[in-house]
Amino acid sequence: MSFTPPSCPVCSMENTYLDGANFVCADCGHEWNQDVPELSETELSVRDSNGNILKDGDSVVLIKDLKVKGSSITLKMGTKVKSIRLVGGDHEVDCKMDSGNFMLKACFLKKA
Repeated sequence: MSFTPPSCPVCSMENTYLDGANFVCADCGHEWNQDVPELSETELSVRDSNGNILKDGDSVVLIKDLKVKGSSITLKMGTKVKSIRLVGGDHEVDCKMDSGNFMLKACFLKKA
């Protein structure tokens, strides 16, 4: 009875091997732990500044003052933002505030 490692969840190639507790794909270099379920492409794993996982509809608080580029608006530290929406890209959080709609990086937020 021989052990056959699983196919890579990213590129679907079968050229994978076991390296300690992780599987490694020799073709694309992706590493994963078989015990931890892989996120599908539609699921986003966004964490706040404290490492808490954020979900759509969560409330968050700004942890520092943020200047809005191209504007004289400054979003103040401690401002609570309700009903966030997670999106892909560099700025993971889409939100609506009194001063407008903004895309924010999750590293400047903490879960309320």
